[in-house]
Amino acid sequence: MNNLATLLRPTNLENFVGQSHIIHPSKALYKLIQKKDIPHLFFYGKPGTGKTTLAKIIAKTIGTDYFYFNATTIKVEELRTVFKRYTNTLIKPLIFIDEVHRLSKNQQEVLLPIMENYDAIIIGASTENPFFTLTNAIRSRSFTYEFKALTTAELTQVFNQAMNTLTISITDEAKEYLINSSSGDARALLNLLDFAAKISSEITLELLLELRSKSIGDGISSSDSHYNLASAMIKSLRGSDVNAALYYLSRLIEGGESVEFITRRMVIFASEDIGNANPNALNLAVSTMIASNKIGYPECRILLGQCAIYLASSPKSNASYMAINKALQEVKNGRILTIPKHLEDSAFNYKYPHDFGGWVEQEYLKEDINFYHSSNIGFEKTLNEWLKKIKQKEE
Repeated sequence: MNNLATLLRPTNLENFVGQSHIIHPSKALYKLIQKKDIPHLFFYGKPGTGKTTLAKIIAKTIGTDYFYFNATTIKVEELRTVFKRYTNTLIKPLIFIDEVHRLSKNQQEVLLPIMENYDAIIIGASTENPFFTLTNAIRSRSFTYEFKALTTAELTQVFNQAMNTLTISITDEAKEYLINSSSGDARALLNLLDFAAKISSEITLELLLELRSKSIGDGISSSDSHYNLASAMIKSLRGSDVNAALYYLSRLIEGGESVEFITRRMVIFASEDIGNANPNALNLAVSTMIASNKIGYPECRILLGQCAIYLASSPKSNASYMAINKALQEVKNGRILTIPKHLEDSAFNYKYPHDFGGWVEQEYLKEDINFYHSSNIGFEKTLNEWLKKIKQKEE
């Protein structure tokens, strides 16, 4: 028997709820779907926001065959079998790939010629932004859209649709909890209502709490996605506000955010925003990432809290971050300097610094370029003093 979420799954754009920033008659993607001229697409966002549903609607709208794959279990031969079936036909099947951020480079290479020749329509979906896991070639042939958590009004619309199909009653406080605790996830709302209705025709708050004791996510408004919560945490760490950082960290933890997601951002922050003002911050962040991933919830919350307090309390410097960005920009702009001969081959009068007490003056760059500007904060000041000291010549 189909569950409530499956029964109420919309089959056309008119009944699709949410994502009005992309699925609205005035929006480009909506117009392309109506014209049945579909580019390769990648959708990302939290669960229950309509990614799979929209892909099925697109397939139905353009009247083509639909194939579902999951990147965690997909096999290259399975893809090739589907593509081969449509060789020399006028049909362009729609290939939907869930968890697309887990596609290997080999799998992406198989997709590339199909996307290039437009032999099939590729639509991928993920709860994570797949931008950094997809190759440049794949990204250049597709468009990426973020799916936002459904708002209270949108979840209420889904709730009303469900109530029209059920012969049940629900108290006001139960309705409020049902919507709020679903955290913008329409599937979660329908599943909870579905199983509650199987138990009783009178839905109360107590019944819902027995099935779901707390909210499944990080809030219901579209501005409360985990990306924004992570951004708020990072900005609080950068601003050295310990309590704010702990609050947003707690929101992420309570919302079920993965340990990997949180610790990866802490490690990046430790280098980007603290850097050599306190080099130990990177060590602690990396240790927290390794240990937390081994331990898992709920115990790792202690490690995450400790690390957050340390990062927020540390002196801040983005000097290293700015320096590497400037160096990369110079290279990208075509500033390619000849390497001095003695650096390529020691036979060309290379001076070994250890033979000169640790430092000796010699040419390392053909031009004088200054990428690094120390903030002179924390340990950076010590590094500056060391650098000056080792370069001092004896009188």
